Formats: sequence, C-alpha cells, structure tokens
Amino acid sequence: MGRGEVDYELDDVDRAVVNAFQGGFPVVERPFEPAAAALRERGIDVDADELLERVRTLDDEGVLSRFGPLVNAQEIGGAATLVAMHAPDERFDAVVEQVNAHREVAHNYEREHPHLNVWFVVSVADPERVDGVLAEIEAETGQETYDLPKRTEFRVEAKFLVDGPVPEGDVDLSSLGPSPAPSGRETLTPAERDLVLDVQGGLPVTATPYRDVADAIDADVDWVLETLRRFEVEGKVRRVGVVPNHYALGYTENGMTVWDVPDDLVSEVGPAVAGLEFVTHCYERPRHEGVWPYNFFAMTHGRSEEESAERVEEVREVMSEYWDVGDEDWDTLFSTRILKKTGIRLDERADANTDADAAADANAGVDDDVVSDDEEPASADASR
Repeated sequence: MGRGEVDYELDDVDRAVVNAFQGGFPVVERPFEPAAAALRERGIDVDADELLERVRTLDDEGVLSRFGPLVNAQEIGGAATLVAMHAPDERFDAVVEQVNAHREVAHNYEREHPHLNVWFVVSVADPERVDGVLAEIEAETGQETYDLPKRTEFRVEAKFLVDGPVPEGDVDLSSLGPSPAPSGRETLTPAERDLVLDVQGGLPVTATPYRDVADAIDADVDWVLETLRRFEVEGKVRRVGVVPNHYALGYTENGMTVWDVPDDLVSEVGPAVAGLEFVTHCYERPRHEGVWPYNFFAMTHGRSEEESAERVEEVREVMSEYWDVGDEDWDTLFSTRILKKTGIRLDERADANTDADAAADANAGVDDDVVSDDEEPASADASR
C-alpha cells in the first residue's frame, strides 16, 4: 500500500459518516443520538450505537486521523510560519538532518522545485523567536531561508468527500449545543489551556465524549460543552467532527499551486479561488525578489494525477477571470517526501498564552491547579 493508505473498504454507511460529519458534529452530552437522527433523515438507517461503533472502527482502522475538534493553533497562542530553502543534492540528507534537529521545526516536506526543494514549518511560543531559529538554521547549513508568513487567510477547509450518500457533506448540527458569546480575551485561562491540550489529539470515541473529557481535566461537563462551542465562535476551534486520513480515502495527489497575482487583485482573487470546493488551504504570502515571485498559495488534492491536474486547471481558469495569467506566473509544487512530521508544539504555545489572573473573570468551573502541558498535538494549521 502507498503512503497513509489502509486495508479497509468503506460501505455506504461508512461513506455517509465520513461525508456528513467532517464538521458540525453536535456539542451536546450524548452527541451520537442527534447525529444518527440526522443521518436517518437522509435515508441512512443507523442508530446511535451503530454510529458510535462506525466512528470507532473508522478511527481504529486509520480511515480517520482522529475524531473531535480541529484546533486552530494561530488563535491559541504563539506563532508558526512556512519556510522554504534549498538543500544541495550532494548535501541534501545532511542539511535536512540539521533542519529537523530544531525542535521548533514541526513539519518538513521535500517538494518538486528546481531550487527551493525543502519546505518546513517553524512553530514557536514567542513570535520573536522565529527570526532566531531561521538565523541558527542558516548558520548551521550555510543555506539561506525564505520566510513565507501568512498575510491573509482565505480558506482553511480541509474536507475530503467520498462518493456515496450525503455527497455535499453539509450536515451541521453545531446549533444543537450551547450558544455562548465570545469572551473578548486573547489569553487562555489555565482551565481553557487544559481543555485545549486534552482535546487537540481528538475526543474519546464513546457515547459521552465531552463528559469523558470533563472527567479527565476535573471539570464540569456543561463548562466543557459551552467552552468548546465558544472556541468555535472565537475561531480557536475550526470545527468539530471526524478528521479523515485523506490518503486512506484515495486523495494521494496534493499540489501546492503558487501564483504571482497582481497585488491590487489579491483581495478579489482570494475569495474566488477559496470558493472552489477542492481547495483546502488558500493564503496570501510574501514574495522574495529574485528567488520566489509568487504571493498566492492554493492547495489542491486529487485522487489521481489526472484529477489533480484537472483541479489545478480549474484554479487557473478562475484566476484567468481576473487577470491575464501567463505560463511564468504560476507553478505547482508536488510533495515527494515527508521529511519530518512531529506536530505543532501546541502545549508550549498554549502555556505561554495562559493568564492565571484571567480565571477570576471567567466562569471557569474547574480547579485552577489542574495543569497538563506535556502532550503532543496530532496536527495543526501552519500560520503566522
């Protein structure tokens, strides 16, 4: 089998589950009951117990990378940035080893490009630390780094739908839970930090996942429900649901398309490209004169080289509605190897952004002496 693929064949009910619940899963004490009811309304004969068992099996078999909240690391604290560099062929492994030795380097990929062949993410608790990390890497490797921080985010919506029932993947049951207002705070309370760290790798796949989380951090379940819903409202959690292993679903071709969009058109082009359902990430990033002429990134995924090429062409067609796109104005960089993937160090970033004094003004509902900052996240979005 290829990278990330699994030996498990989905039936129609599995496909309905994958499609329906990549976002908008209920944040209520027993969420599988309303979730199953929503599937029955769409012609899928399943009860809460079977739905629970389906999600557990999909998780165990590797079809899902996890089940639960997708945490937006940018809103939790600290910073992350995308960095490109050149590793000479004769020193490639040595350079990569030096880069990967930095604990701040979370993800690292080899990509097809005639010069910039190494692409990695630097994640830090203190945003000012980024420049220091890059200076250390340059000194050690003798290679220049090119920092590509996110300037504008147009879309982060990594949904991977499969052929079968609920093809639009539009089941949203988030309104069933609490409807809290934003807190207005940029920092976390100690209780909120503990919640983030407990759920970043997923929820327990049980009939009462939120109660189990509450028990794990010594909190009240109603506080957990309300806080997770507030995190959705505030953007600290992008969505709650099943998070597929896209390789297991056949999405083996991912292309990072990059574009030299006229600066005065970026604000128009961004939403248009982000509106394409197969574009999972869409950002404006800086150029680097003489080395990197592109200021717009759009990540596409396909289930074959042909489908991937068709989707890249669709992006180009949308671009062409706004400006005259020449062959020299864009490129597609395909990943060829994962060089490192340890996950964003969200524990350090959350801890650095935790304010113990804020707990007095928040309805924290947990013991303030609960501290759990030693967990590694499964993954997070890279942005700065």
